[in-house]
Amino acid sequence: MPRFSIIVPSHGVAGRLSQALDSVLAQPFGDFELIPVCDAPGSCAADVVAGFARRDSRVAPVYSPPSAGLAGARNAGVRAATGGYLLFLDGDDVLVPGALSRLDARLTQTGDVDVLHFEHERTPWWEGEPTNPAALVLARSPQGAFSPEEAPQLTGVQLPAWSAAHRRAFLTEHRICFPDGHFTDVGFGALVALHAGRVAVLHSVVVRHLVRRQGSRLSLPGEHHFDLLDQADLALTRAAEQGLTGARLDELFGQLFAAVLKTAAQPDRLPARRRAYFRRASGLYRRHRPAGFWTPDGSLGVQHRLLATGSYAAFRALRGANQQASKAVLSLPRPHGLRTRLRYRRQLRRPLDPNLAVYCAYWGRGYACNPAAIHAKARELAPHIRSVFLVEPDQAHTVPAGIDHAVIGSHRYWEVLARATYLVNNANFADDVVKRPGSVHIQTQHGTPLKKMGVDQSTYPVVAAATGSFAGLLGRVDRWDYNLSSNRHSTQMWERAFPGSYEHLEYGYPRNDVYFTATADDVARVRKELGVPEGATAVLYAPTHRDHRTGFETGLDLEAFCEAAGEDVVVLLRAHYFYDRGGKGGHGGSGGSGRIIDVTAHLSSEDVCLAADALVTDYSSIMFDYANLDRPIVVYADDWDVYRETRGVYFDLLEAPPGPVARTPEELARVFRDGSYARAGSDELRARFRERFCQFDDGRAAERVVRRVFLGEPPEVIPPVLPLAQRVPVPAAATLVRS
Repeated sequence: MPRFSIIVPSHGVAGRLSQALDSVLAQPFGDFELIPVCDAPGSCAADVVAGFARRDSRVAPVYSPPSAGLAGARNAGVRAATGGYLLFLDGDDVLVPGALSRLDARLTQTGDVDVLHFEHERTPWWEGEPTNPAALVLARSPQGAFSPEEAPQLTGVQLPAWSAAHRRAFLTEHRICFPDGHFTDVGFGALVALHAGRVAVLHSVVVRHLVRRQGSRLSLPGEHHFDLLDQADLALTRAAEQGLTGARLDELFGQLFAAVLKTAAQPDRLPARRRAYFRRASGLYRRHRPAGFWTPDGSLGVQHRLLATGSYAAFRALRGANQQASKAVLSLPRPHGLRTRLRYRRQLRRPLDPNLAVYCAYWGRGYACNPAAIHAKARELAPHIRSVFLVEPDQAHTVPAGIDHAVIGSHRYWEVLARATYLVNNANFADDVVKRPGSVHIQTQHGTPLKKMGVDQSTYPVVAAATGSFAGLLGRVDRWDYNLSSNRHSTQMWERAFPGSYEHLEYGYPRNDVYFTATADDVARVRKELGVPEGATAVLYAPTHRDHRTGFETGLDLEAFCEAAGEDVVVLLRAHYFYDRGGKGGHGGSGGSGRIIDVTAHLSSEDVCLAADALVTDYSSIMFDYANLDRPIVVYADDWDVYRETRGVYFDLLEAPPGPVARTPEELARVFRDGSYARAGSDELRARFRERFCQFDDGRAAERVVRRVFLGEPPEVIPPVLPLAQRVPVPAAATLVRS
């Protein structure tokens, strides 16, 4: 039997789950079992856990459906546990180094106790000093093992379940489990305190609780706050059944109703049914109030007396100041120009247009990427939706005929942004844009993250300086309702990089649909448009942006590469879109032998990928999209160590590449000259890469988005993702010629 069973619910925290599991497995004290609780096999968290389970036999996952909630997940973990003591760790929290050793040493000192309370840190998600709220609660506890009567303040109400180790046999004997509903820690902690015979305290931090940017789910508005009344009723009913009296009962009652009154006094937590909440709380107060209970002093005491008499009108008047503060109106945005500001303000007073959608790609660079693919599918499946694409003034001429557009900064731009119900972007709308109630913002993203993104960039000075205000970034994230993902890796990294309350749509990237819907004629047409000679092997060279450089450098002598790689090789040079010069070329490759074709200004990266027989890139996210075509990919990693140090990455690309890795120009030319870029070994690397990063792209991503978001179809009727083995991407031109 292991000393500890550590139970880790994982619902909604897949992006940070690996940190929690790593913190457990890195403990020097190794006598434990680790029980992650996942939604179901194949879920996002289950994929993370599976990797840990393969590496360490102490990891034993169990499953609990999301509908069972946190209580169901923890109870499932308890049923599977075999350890002497149970620890509960939230999926986005961590054990501090040496925590288990300190727990073991303390339990050795005290002997078997039913509960060992310990301290924890609450760490702000961004800035600020950690706090230790448990230290004050535990400060007046006796030194050794003690009975609950010696420390009546330890009612279990003020400490979360993950701030104590519980003897498994004790919980089993008294049939203590987590009660259903929200605020389950309150009910569980109270039941534990009521039944415990011997208790001890460890005055040391064991768990580091990572405060979410969104705050606790329990602080959000909603009907779930009525569950707090259920937990209070449960705890006080059990206390009465056990005949609890005196200081322990007074402490339990006082702490429970301090929490109840805190909710009643915050209107934002109960946007509706406040009177019903107050009336029910008043009934519970009168039913359970201990004889001789001493009402607290000050404002809290006044609230107690009003609750006892059921005086809701007086209670509402007492909280008037807070109520007024909660109604403070956010300042209106300030577009440039007084007339524009006034026009935008007037438009914001008008109702939303339920059939208006606004799209934007790459900060207005034109009709492109995921927004364009969604727009095209919406015209087909939701023709009642009127669409407007936003573009910069110098890109208006690139918008295809028949597509309505507005120039960024114009009066119409602000008008449609104010009135649109649907707003679709692969980057972000301007800070001045208001998120109106009822509007739906769809963040499509424009790549799979290899490099650090969002707030994860904060520890990389060069990138952080260019990012600007992280507060502004998070303000934009708060407008998102949906965020698209093309693979589980992205889902997890977006959760970390862009903390918010949006919903992940694991539907794939709409722009990649074309890789499965295009035909051989489309491939031939694009190659002809780009000027690829017949019979040539077109190698797409797409290096990414370097944050530590001020301009574009190819990083490779492309003419020399063509000469060394073979006489049939031509290069399609596509610089990062930061360096698009409006079709003027100038990227160090046009001209010369004519074997270098600059396609940077070609708006559609999907067209360029269709035309290419193989891809050479360094660390660009284009590799993840191109992998859907199942064509050869070569990584040219001449400065990987520098890039990783200055930009930050989420995984080691060189350990899991999509094909051969070349570190020098000579190595790169050789893999093409000898054909190894397209041989079996390369195919095996690409197959593993595709299995990890091509999970959701199957040709129907745009359809899923339109059906779910624009047509309001429920998730269960959305077309499922086709298994990878059943997908058939359009073949490369060379394959078609051989066929």
